[in-house]
Amino acid sequence: MIQAIVFLPLIGAVIAGLIAIFGAHARNPSGDTVEHHGDVHGHGAVPVDEDAAVIHASHHEPDSNDDHGHDDHAVEPPAAGSRAAELITTGLLLVGAALSWFVLIDVGFMHHDARIALFPWITSGDLQVAWSLRIDTLTAVMLVVVNTISSLVHLYSIGYMDEDPYRPRFFSYLSLFTFAMLMLVTADNLVQMFFGWEGVGLASYLLIGFWYHKPSANAAAIKAFIVNRVGDFGFLLGIFAIFMLIGSIDLETIFAAAPDLTGKTIDFFGWHADALTLTCVLLFMGAMGKSAQFLLHTWLPDAMEGPTPVSALIHAATMVTAGVFMVARLSPLFELAPTAQAVVMFFGATTALFAATVGLVQNDIKRIVAYSTCSQLGYMFVAMGAGAYSVGMFHLFTHAFFKALLFLGSGSVIYAMHHEQDIRNMGGLWRKIPFTFFVMSIGTLALTGFPFFAGYFSKDAIIESAYASDNPMGFYGFLMTVIAAGLTAFYSWRLMFKTFFGEPHDPEHYDAAHESPLWMLIPIGILAAGSILAGFPFKELFAGHGVEEFFRDSLKMHPHIIEEMEAVPEWIKLLPTVMMAIGAYVSYVFYIRRPYVPEELANQHQMLYQFLLNKWYFDELYDLIFVRPAKRLGRFLWKVGDGYIIDGFGPDGVSARVLDVTRNVVRLQTGYLYHYAFAMLIGVAGLITWFMFGLGGQ
Repeated sequence: MIQAIVFLPLIGAVIAGLIAIFGAHARNPSGDTVEHHGDVHGHGAVPVDEDAAVIHASHHEPDSNDDHGHDDHAVEPPAAGSRAAELITTGLLLVGAALSWFVLIDVGFMHHDARIALFPWITSGDLQVAWSLRIDTLTAVMLVVVNTISSLVHLYSIGYMDEDPYRPRFFSYLSLFTFAMLMLVTADNLVQMFFGWEGVGLASYLLIGFWYHKPSANAAAIKAFIVNRVGDFGFLLGIFAIFMLIGSIDLETIFAAAPDLTGKTIDFFGWHADALTLTCVLLFMGAMGKSAQFLLHTWLPDAMEGPTPVSALIHAATMVTAGVFMVARLSPLFELAPTAQAVVMFFGATTALFAATVGLVQNDIKRIVAYSTCSQLGYMFVAMGAGAYSVGMFHLFTHAFFKALLFLGSGSVIYAMHHEQDIRNMGGLWRKIPFTFFVMSIGTLALTGFPFFAGYFSKDAIIESAYASDNPMGFYGFLMTVIAAGLTAFYSWRLMFKTFFGEPHDPEHYDAAHESPLWMLIPIGILAAGSILAGFPFKELFAGHGVEEFFRDSLKMHPHIIEEMEAVPEWIKLLPTVMMAIGAYVSYVFYIRRPYVPEELANQHQMLYQFLLNKWYFDELYDLIFVRPAKRLGRFLWKVGDGYIIDGFGPDGVSARVLDVTRNVVRLQTGYLYHYAFAMLIGVAGLITWFMFGLGGQ
């Protein structure tokens, strides 16, 4: 069963990839490149992504008065076998999702943990790596999350991408992404984990840049790839440090040897650092990149350039949660390194607040949800820093449902509005797309922590864990997450109010708006149910007294953290709900009762507004600190180092001098007899002179 769950997506990816290759060849047997055009929006100063650049709207044909810059071209015919690729990959994922739930029951409740050795992989001296699958409760939870969300995204994509001619390639990438994530969560050693880690990085690059004809999509894909390489460098150093200290990268061996590393140091550039602290911080660097934490977060909002299903897959269940999973998997190491835990909590809390502040003023519907993801990931790391690893996994579990719902619901809005993404151009849509409005309301209630919805149980538990923690950053984590709870409610309801209420701001698109096809509505309906049901039924297993029996050895919880969470004062438990209510009420006043207030505040506080709108100017700062100096260095090495020195004194210089010499020598060959006779006479005179003076000297 486990092998089927892991390898079914790979089979689907290969089949869809072959269909894409041979289907494209059948459509274009000459092999000539077919240029594919798409729509590009221009919204002035606000960077609005054209989410469905290549989905030519047979649903709403643009006319000459369309003011969004549509480049209307003929629709290319779909690749042969497109429907087969969709159905095969989606069917395989649905089977994998169903099997994953069986595995969760079998492992979590029946305690049938397993380690399945597939084959030897790497044998090099002391490095012995076998390809094997580790199945415990932590893995089973991730299998459910990854396969459930991925299968629903596949199903949704059948409707959303219905006009794209390259659907087989898209579905191949989706399934490849899922396979890489499954390899990551089932890894039994760090090298195998790194294989999956880099696999999701590659697949995300392909998916974000799927509409490769758009320069912005290519730039976003490259940015995600490069920023993640920074974090992955730290992750690799952490793996190297573990192998140097223990002599193995097998997880069981590492966990058994970890207690013996306490008190040991590593000579790190002359600094005798605590071995476990340094190793865990380096490993966390990898998590910072993959999970878009503060300083390495800049790739995440730009990833919105990919199709909406990609955004849901990357941001809800897979790539961005890889870092959280990795810290939870290595909890036996982090529990022995309290300083590293403090670092984790600091960055998690800072990310939660930072992303929430930026989300307050964004206008692109997908970017708002993306910054919400960034903020919620910060919450998860706060729980990891507090030692409440199961609580962080609980929020990962619930967040997957309501965040996928919000992304796919946003896609339904974009689809209805002819690929419009600016919420300032929406309004009144609840009358046109009532089902989408209903399910997105459920997602928003879950995200903001409204009582009895999924987020209420997991997010509040994180705030309680930060308060109860003995981590030196505990109070900072508590304070930041409480403030972020209020901000989350504000920007989440701002999105809902501006999108679904008020008067329509784009009458043309509003009049043509309609509900999405069933392919898209069924997945968001299931996710809406999950946004309610993923909370209370699982509370005891993830954040109650059932944690120890449910997770057993798959997590190393901080001693007595669950009991300490239950003992926090009652007002602490109520505080997140109060902050949620305040944020929602302020948003209601700003965007329903007094819609002129936000504009007045923005005009009165221009510097603050621009600071938040421009995402704390991190992109500009990194451009100044890293990009421009790198360009200058590259240009210097190109022009001076390569062009002037190497080429000038090397091949170009030598060949030029040879040419000069031969050119001058050629001039001596005039063809006149008296020139040669004169040269001979000069030579004879020179020889005689030399002999005369030479003999005379003797």
